[in-house]
Amino acid sequence: MKKIFICMSLMLVFTQMRAQKDFQGMAVYESKTQAPKMEGMRANRDITPEMQKNMEERMKKMLEKTFILNFDKSASIYKEEEKLETPGQQGGGMRIMMNSFMGGGGTFYKDVKSKSYTVDKEFMGKEFLVIDSLPKLNWKMESETKQIGGYTCYKATAVKEASKTDFRNLRPKDGEDKKPEDKKEDTKKTSGETKTNFADNFEIPKEIIITAWYSPEIPINQGPENYWGLPGLILEVNDGRTTILCSKIVLNAKDKVEIKAPTKGKVISQKDYDETVIKKMEEFREMNRGREGGPGAGPVMIRR
Repeated sequence: MKKIFICMSLMLVFTQMRAQKDFQGMAVYESKTQAPKMEGMRANRDITPEMQKNMEERMKKMLEKTFILNFDKSASIYKEEEKLETPGQQGGGMRIMMNSFMGGGGTFYKDVKSKSYTVDKEFMGKEFLVIDSLPKLNWKMESETKQIGGYTCYKATAVKEASKTDFRNLRPKDGEDKKPEDKKEDTKKTSGETKTNFADNFEIPKEIIITAWYSPEIPINQGPENYWGLPGLILEVNDGRTTILCSKIVLNAKDKVEIKAPTKGKVISQKDYDETVIKKMEEFREMNRGREGGPGAGPVMIRR
């Protein structure tokens, strides 16, 4: 009897270990970013109302994306859902570059065991493989709950440094959240200017507040993009302007997905990649400053 009990216990442990090893899931996320308001901007005088409206509509489309997160107990890959390009859409190269600025483009691989991530990005015709440590957020656990897709989710908040190479973090300099005295100072600084670079109307804050909703019912340390570190899958996350909401979850599907890190591109740290992007964008900004046609100026080619 004792031997039978031991055998049954071993079989149960083996079954549980196998279940954990084979565990895999898929989550679909809808990402929407609030487009910056352009009314009253110190914009280039060559921009007509029709051009402004067209820019706003194109920006809105670029800021609405669908992503797929495939995950197991220790790793995940997060990638934008592939869609057919419509006639008149931006060319492939420009679209890929813009996607990398708007939270898309490439494959984002997270390994929560090694606390590292790998993401492939394309910037101005050059491919990069960014490899670095996962950002450690000091999550504050809240008692507030809500239902998302039938799952009970708990609230958690954190403050993180805003990425200077993620254009979703852009805020209008004369935005509604700015103090009246700051708006007056901005107007004083730009008085007498006949032409202003389009990018001069925006800025990136130093820090942003993150609100996440996670479900312990899916006990994995994962989430969309580079979010992680909570005792359950993150089903919703908001940073004030961008909301990423899970719309579908499939657990232990018959067909498994290979979860592995991308390998293509020049290996670089996040800091060095950000410095490369910022340098090139500053060059582009200076080249654009004062040039007729402002925002329509040609692209800067990266020097090899």
